[in-house]
Amino acid sequence: MGVGSSAGPDGEKAGMRAARAALRDRGDSRLIVVFGNPRHDLTAVLRGITKVTGDVPLVGCSTSGEFTAAGPIFDGVVVAAFGGSGFQFETRAVEGISRCPREVGAEATESAATLAEGGHTAMLMLMDGRVERQEEVLRGAYDTLGASVPLIGGCAAPSPVNDTAFLLHEGRVLTDSLVTVAMRSEAPFGIGVAHGYEPVGDPILVTRSGPGRILELDDRPALDVYLDRLGASEEAYRDPQAFGLFALAHPVCVDRRSGREARLISGADFASRALTSPADIREGGTVWLSSSSTGTLLDAAGSARADAVRSLTGEPLGMLAFDGVGRLMMLGSESGPENEIRRLSGGNAEFPIAGCYSAGEIARSRGFNGFHNYAVAVLAVG
Repeated sequence: MGVGSSAGPDGEKAGMRAARAALRDRGDSRLIVVFGNPRHDLTAVLRGITKVTGDVPLVGCSTSGEFTAAGPIFDGVVVAAFGGSGFQFETRAVEGISRCPREVGAEATESAATLAEGGHTAMLMLMDGRVERQEEVLRGAYDTLGASVPLIGGCAAPSPVNDTAFLLHEGRVLTDSLVTVAMRSEAPFGIGVAHGYEPVGDPILVTRSGPGRILELDDRPALDVYLDRLGASEEAYRDPQAFGLFALAHPVCVDRRSGREARLISGADFASRALTSPADIREGGTVWLSSSSTGTLLDAAGSARADAVRSLTGEPLGMLAFDGVGRLMMLGSESGPENEIRRLSGGNAEFPIAGCYSAGEIARSRGFNGFHNYAVAVLAVG
């Protein structure tokens, strides 16, 4: 596995430079994974990359920022190249994810059936981050794959200019799509995920909810319960901007078999006093309110790496990492992101890690779900 990056303003040249660095002294490339900032012309980025990589299968997505082991890169391009006879990859892209998320999730993961028998398998999934029913995509993947195939991936981040998220597949730039890679390796894959948000107080019953909305908690308006329990400022009760900043630091958590998972609170309806969320918050279930600190966020990155590496038989060849953009905002613009990357890379600035800041994360070693917010999800390649 090789990784290259470029932060140049010219998309085509940035793509070429990043691809050359990823392929340096490495032959037999089997798969190219691209993380690119949507401020770039991603068609030009693809053109530059394919001038270097030729017809090697390529997938990727737009991001809110990228990183390698050397540090974060904004307005840049990161390219990861996988090679060697021990790998097999089958890519697929399916459009229309916003209309039929479950059906698209099932169809796009059918590529796993084309893999040769034996070895170790995993499924890389890159989806449009604007999809409202994101967990339905994972249910579709479960319909096709069952519980045994590990999942890893993330949601493409939208451009701040036009709110459009982009997926890359072969020579195309797509929207409203799911891109998948069925992966087979002679050596194990390792998956780790953690978020670092800790529960605040007792669990709360979701007494009324609907698609994309939490209407009541403990038989009271959900917005008021949320703000009251967390001791929010008066501005957060009535001002959308103040609420958004407050909610960034306080996702809700739901219980899953794999552990307690954070879910994004994306906004508030001040008229109905409801909370809005792209996540699936089921009526009759319980949620925990949460908070975090720089320390717990950094510890989560170290935990995700350790869990991923633990599944391998030796040292990893490299890693893909999907880091929630909310975590980046909480870590701040000074040393927080650099410290997190050091945890992910094991303190080795030369370690091949290709990472992006995503609008939702996917990680499942086993079981039904695997969708996360505010998490860092890691694939370690053995």
